Amino acid sequence: MVYPSPTTITSLSKILAAAAFCAFLPSQAAYAQDPLADFPLVIRCELKGTHHVFFLSRVTKDGTATYTASDRIAGTITLDGKAKAVGGTEGGDCVGKTLKELRASGQAHDLKS
Repeated sequence: MVYPSPTTITSLSKILAAAAFCAFLPSQAAYAQDPLADFPLVIRCELKGTHHVFFLSRVTKDGTATYTASDRIAGTITLDGKAKAVGGTEGGDCVGKTLKELRASGQAHDLKS
């Protein structure tokens, strides 16, 4: 019968301890969630009697979503922030509302599968 040396046992113990530690670390896949999933695909806003449809254009690393519409108008919003107009002072009835408020008022629409 072959018995491992104390050095081999120590080395194996270190490898097992490292493997056990790594098992508790979150995997990279857990952080690879779809950043677009939390934002509605479309937001509808009214400005001076005209209804504009803003489509989700991008989500940056810091979690800011940008929505664009025709006429070169745009707005931004974060998951916990309020809608802001981009490039102009007038943003219609969406400005200052949170995503929760936009959803509750029927102005935010998600893509249904």
